[in-house]
Amino acid sequence: MSRKLAVALLAVAGLAAGSARASEANIRKAFQARFPQASVESVARTPFAGIYEVVFDGQIAYTDEKLSFVLFGNLYDVRGGAERNLTRERSGQLAVQAIRKSLDHAFKRVRGNGRRVLYTFEDPNCPYCKKLHAELAKVNDVTVYTFLIPILGPESVEKARAIWCAKDRARAWNEAMEKGAVSEGSRNCEVPFEQTLQLSQRFGIRGTPTIYFADGSFVGGFIPADKIEEALKAAAR
Repeated sequence: MSRKLAVALLAVAGLAAGSARASEANIRKAFQARFPQASVESVARTPFAGIYEVVFDGQIAYTDEKLSFVLFGNLYDVRGGAERNLTRERSGQLAVQAIRKSLDHAFKRVRGNGRRVLYTFEDPNCPYCKKLHAELAKVNDVTVYTFLIPILGPESVEKARAIWCAKDRARAWNEAMEKGAVSEGSRNCEVPFEQTLQLSQRFGIRGTPTIYFADGSFVGGFIPADKIEEALKAAAR
């Protein structure tokens, strides 16, 4: 390739990138004007010609360059006979990005070398959280970050407070899951439950347990150890 041709191709690529950025900026401005209560976080092209993704307040919408339509719903990629819910995938990725920025509102448990990571949203009185706890004990080489969302009543709030205020939160959580009670101790500490509830609501978490994996895949509800292993392996690919 000649130097002149290489320079010309770079110039064309630069113009295309500049045009894409301009389009995205225009869509952001138009979307914000059309929906003034929304806080637009990002605008990006989708794999489909002329369709853009707009992320706002943790939600996803789709539109064209002129904002002549706005779609709120799931976008599927069915090319090649496969079926992928692109909206679900993207929503999970956005959630994990936010979760990783909020780890000071979670407590950590490490099994084995801890090289694999998952994130859970749980209530100390949730029976399926207790079943999940037993299954996670069968999974090795994993780090589990748990966000407490005490949504099952006042007793859940008190147990969650006792766990968070404990010197060893992981141990207090184990006692709650295995014995149904927590040790007495100081409960006069600052708790992050308002923030964890806001985070869970932002991404539509409606029940416990909810599990997120490193690649953004997620499960709402209980799954056994073998399914957790499958999801961890898939997330590592």
